Amino acid sequence: MKFGKVEFCHFLQIIALFLCLSGMNQAELPKSRSKPYFQSGRPRTKRSWVWNQFFVLEEYMGTDPLYVGKLHSDVDKGDGSIKYILSGEGASSIFIIDENTGDIHATKRLDREEQAYYTLRAQALDRLTNKPVEPESEFVIKIQDINDNEPKFLDGPYTAGVPEMSPVGTSVVQVTATDADDPTYGNSARVVYSILQGQPYFSVEPKTGIIKTALPNMDREAKDQYLLVIQAKDMVGQNGGLSGTTSVTVTLTDVNDNPPRFPRRSYQYNVPESLPVASVVARIKAADADVGPNAEMEYKIVDGDGLGVFKISVDKDTQEGIITIQKELDFEAKTSYTLRIEAANKHVDSHFQSLGPFSDMTTVKIIVEDVDEPPVFTSRLYSMVVSEAAKVGTIIGTVAAHDPDVSNSPVRYSIDRNTDLERYFNIDANTGVITTAKSLDRETNAVHNITVLAMESQNPAQIGRGYVAITILDINDNAPEFAMEYETTVCENAQPGQVIQKISAVDKDDPPSGHQFYFSLTAEAANNHNFTLQDNKDNTASVLTRRNGFRRQEQSVFYLPIFIVDSGSPSLSSTNTLTIRVCDCDADGIAQTCNAEAYILPAGLSTGALIAILACVLTLLVLVLLIVTMRRRKKEPLIFDEERDIRENIVRYDDEGGGEEDTEAFDMAALRNLNIIRDTKTRRDVTPEIQFLSRPTFKSIPDNVIFREFIWERLKEADVDPCAPPYDSLQTYAFEGNGSVAESLSSLDSISSNSDQNYDYLSDWGPRFKRLADMYGTGPDSFYS
Repeated sequence: MKFGKVEFCHFLQIIALFLCLSGMNQAELPKSRSKPYFQSGRPRTKRSWVWNQFFVLEEYMGTDPLYVGKLHSDVDKGDGSIKYILSGEGASSIFIIDENTGDIHATKRLDREEQAYYTLRAQALDRLTNKPVEPESEFVIKIQDINDNEPKFLDGPYTAGVPEMSPVGTSVVQVTATDADDPTYGNSARVVYSILQGQPYFSVEPKTGIIKTALPNMDREAKDQYLLVIQAKDMVGQNGGLSGTTSVTVTLTDVNDNPPRFPRRSYQYNVPESLPVASVVARIKAADADVGPNAEMEYKIVDGDGLGVFKISVDKDTQEGIITIQKELDFEAKTSYTLRIEAANKHVDSHFQSLGPFSDMTTVKIIVEDVDEPPVFTSRLYSMVVSEAAKVGTIIGTVAAHDPDVSNSPVRYSIDRNTDLERYFNIDANTGVITTAKSLDRETNAVHNITVLAMESQNPAQIGRGYVAITILDINDNAPEFAMEYETTVCENAQPGQVIQKISAVDKDDPPSGHQFYFSLTAEAANNHNFTLQDNKDNTASVLTRRNGFRRQEQSVFYLPIFIVDSGSPSLSSTNTLTIRVCDCDADGIAQTCNAEAYILPAGLSTGALIAILACVLTLLVLVLLIVTMRRRKKEPLIFDEERDIRENIVRYDDEGGGEEDTEAFDMAALRNLNIIRDTKTRRDVTPEIQFLSRPTFKSIPDNVIFREFIWERLKEADVDPCAPPYDSLQTYAFEGNGSVAESLSSLDSISSNSDQNYDYLSDWGPRFKRLADMYGTGPDSFYS
């Protein structure tokens, strides 16, 4: 008959209970360590209480509590006098006991994977006295496993790699599945492996889970990645077992199994002959299906007529062969080059040598294209020499250039004047002969570096450049002179024969054998009684005293003319004057003072008199400042009394004004003309920054009020004027405006007026008015008569 899963579990429970009951009489608890009980009349040894060997199936799904086992003591006579108590792990919560019969039941579903066994303690008590009739004993309830957990790949999913072209059976990776069921009981945890996806390329060992290659010559270049599905099944793979799966990604790693091959047997490139050295001519690449180090290549030129003209190197990023120029190309010399180039793998695997040579050859032909080139000089640098005494038009040398092209166009020469700003040289445009154009001076410039331009006649844009270094040869055209400005002193107490100065000379010329100078005194100074000169024969000379007792009061300065001759051919000479000052010296001969005036008594005032004069001048300055201060303090500000009539109080100021000599004769009626709009007057001492608006027209109101408001308005304007000075000052106001009663006082229109006024009397006023008399008079000397 066939059993389902539930029936199979019940069948196992019945078998387990049968086994437990059959061993009930044989299982005994350990003997108690307590004292034995005694009955009257004869001693009685305490007997152990008997209990079942307890096993419980996990995952029980029934509605009734699961019977676990029975506890029984031989003291129990079945009359209910004995009470059984259970304690320990899960007591009362998971396991309960019938205190009368000792039957143990499990009230909850148990999971062996959570806890495999429970340790409990059992005790038999006298129900009346509640005293133990048996010692407490410990027992274990073991959870019996069932196959309720499928295998799991805890490390999945897996990734692995294996070299391409590997032989069959090459190990790739090992997978491991874990089953939580009890490995010591039944086959619930016995796992076998199988491959669900990945055939026929890979296989897996059923017991170990090792994945291996199953096909030979798997090519990465054809397919580089495979996805495998591995199954693990418990119960030794039998039907009814549980299973789990995982994925394994296997990548084929590259090996050098593909030799490099050029896509073409020959290449051709055109390059201009003007291409600079180190320029890239071409890039070629041999195809290699491998990757990484297996695709790295080396290129080399193995044959051809361009071995010394071109070179090839590898681009490490693209593995291309880069052909570059090593020498300048010349179409006129050679029009094409042929190169045999080899490409080979750097890393060759000996296992795949049979796949063919891991190198390839190709031919590269390089065609040189003609370019119109500038003229070329026969020498990159010309060296020429000329004497600085050469006359204008002297030939220095010749340069030559030619057109390298096939046309061989004629060449014209010129000098780049940026290299000959002073225009010392000329060049013949047709022959290239260089001549002097000015007098040369080696001491100004010893070497001239000029650039000569060669231009094609047919194409002036093609210009070649040649470089010429012209060295100027020296002649003896500079006389020697003192090496420096000497400051020579002689002590008043100098002794005869004492050296007071050592002199040397310089010469701007540069003779090949070096300078040699000769020193002597001039003829007129040779017999002086004060100093003499000694030539040291080493381009120096010493000045010596011939007497003692020099006195500044008698003569403070001596002038000694010295004659210097050089060794040139012809020799040149010069006379240099040495100034010698007489000084007062200390005991060590060090000059203290050389001022001769210190010994001359002043003819003017003494120092005391000068001090007295200065004191007087200072006193006068102080008095002047006091007087000015007092005068300023006496001036009082003009204060107006509102109760007084301002028209009757005319203040007189010591301010001359515009020619008016009598301020009392001022016509007050001019102030009464109120229909005026006055312009703002700008200050003369500072530049105003704010322009005031025109003042409003005064209405016809009493005169005293008009003038008071006029003055107070001007005072307020002065207070807020940013251009006003920060000190009190006298303000002069003009109230005349347009239409003044006094009318115009200007004489600018007097010339054109028809007035019969006679101004001849101005000539009688003296020379100060002569100019006015000439302008306005009617006399014969008048400008406008």
